[in-house]
Parts: sequence; structure tokens; C-alpha cells
Amino acid sequence: MKILLDQDKCVASGQCVMAAAEVFDQRDEDGIAVLLDPAPPAELAADVRQAAALCPALAIHVDE
Repeated sequence: MKILLDQDKCVASGQCVMAAAEVFDQRDEDGIAVLLDPAPPAELAADVRQAAALCPALAIHVDE
């Protein structure tokens, strides 16, 4: 699994962090999402898919 995050699309909603805090974080200054792990372990796959589904800006892409 490979994760791509388009920070230019991010609207800083924080949904990704709530769904997969091990993979995503937010910058303190503006809340834009930060990708902590572009290739997370398989046990986080469901959380990452949930984060992508919840993203209101569709800024997260999951390549399986």
C-alpha cells in the first residue's frame, strides 16, 4: 500500500488524523495534513482507507 497526499487540496479538516493518527498529522501553523508514513503496514490499511474516504477535499489517494 502506498499513500499519496496532495497538500495543495487539503482543507485542514483533520478527518484523516482522527481516522489514522499513525499515518497522518497536521501542521501546527495552518492545520494542513502531513503524511507520516507513505507506506504503512498492512494492519493500518482499513484506517487509511477510512481516512481517504472521509477526506472532504479528496486529497488522499491509496494505491494498493
